[in-house]
Amino acid sequence: MKYAVTSRGDEVSNSLCDKIKKYLNEFGLTYDKDQPDIVITVGGDGTLLHAFHHYKHCLETTAFVGIHTGHLGFYADWKPEEVEKLVIHISKTPYQIVEYPLLEVIVRHYDDESPERFLALNECTVKTLEGSLVCNVEIKGDTFETFRGDGLCISTPSGSTAYNKALGGAILHPSLASIQISEMASINNRVYRTVGSPLVLPQHHTCLLKPLNDVDMRITIDHLSLVHKQVKTIQCRVAEEKIRFARFRPFPFWKRVKESFVGE
Repeated sequence: MKYAVTSRGDEVSNSLCDKIKKYLNEFGLTYDKDQPDIVITVGGDGTLLHAFHHYKHCLETTAFVGIHTGHLGFYADWKPEEVEKLVIHISKTPYQIVEYPLLEVIVRHYDDESPERFLALNECTVKTLEGSLVCNVEIKGDTFETFRGDGLCISTPSGSTAYNKALGGAILHPSLASIQISEMASINNRVYRTVGSPLVLPQHHTCLLKPLNDVDMRITIDHLSLVHKQVKTIQCRVAEEKIRFARFRPFPFWKRVKESFVGE
């Protein structure tokens, strides 16, 4: 089996990475940072997000597992003191694959015929560099509303506990192949009106955003923030690809939600 290890970059995480490499090499596994069968991330959820984007070209053959050196994450579920146990599992135990849905974002520009395509594990946010975001929101080809406000957040189920939750969105179980659209400070008065509630779209339902004001757009894909000019449309839907996690023991989603937001 081929493996790769990524670190958050702090001293503790780097030390754990060195230990993992040493153990796995002794068990006869091959280090391959380009086409690994399994990627072990050491740090937190942010470290795994970075690893996902680095290996998004080989999602069909690569599985991820995370070790957290800070707080318990939604993706990183192993503790530093469990490294030896995890290494033995990886070396000796067939693991279960759990797949989570991803978000596909396609940005089209007026001055460029070739669209840009992105994948998000958590969410995509759409804002402007100045003033309010004003855009038509189409769902399945029909105009649903004209949005005016600070911006929109389109999240995956696994990302529903992140920015989406802070905006008042629902927490969705990752087994639901869906995306969620949440508003950021929408303008609602006698002239302008939006639905005012998060929307959950199932697989094969496409959301299309059509900006109506001539401003530069700030589109953020997970941790990557990009400035786009002359944006014609932003298309969002459940991606064909999925992220694969290697599971060696139960890691119930609702248990993670409880531990993160409610407490033990």
